[in-house]
Amino acid sequence: MEQQENGFIHVDFQMQKEVSDSMPPEEEIQDLADFFKVFGDPTRLKILCVLKCSEMCVQDIATLLSMSQSAISHQLRVLKQMDLVKNRRDGKTIFYSLADSHIVTILSQGMDHIEE
Repeated sequence: MEQQENGFIHVDFQMQKEVSDSMPPEEEIQDLADFFKVFGDPTRLKILCVLKCSEMCVQDIATLLSMSQSAISHQLRVLKQMDLVKNRRDGKTIFYSLADSHIVTILSQGMDHIEE
């Protein structure tokens, strides 16, 4: 929008169209909002920070964070549903790790931002 001399506001329709055309579809916006909601829980962030350092099983994560295994399992389930963590089985033990390098980037950039 631009202010004109006569006091009326002029709407730049071309700019509005360009911005509107660049907006992601509503479904993608909702998916992105859901994705970022996962990062809104301190326990999940702690788990992601642990897994950023090393692959671990539920028991090790629970011990490290002084939490119950069931609480950790619940949060890992949420993280797995959002494709933030993956797992692998070794015998009877399941080990968890970050799904990919994007998660490391998101965590690192978030920390950089709050430390500025």
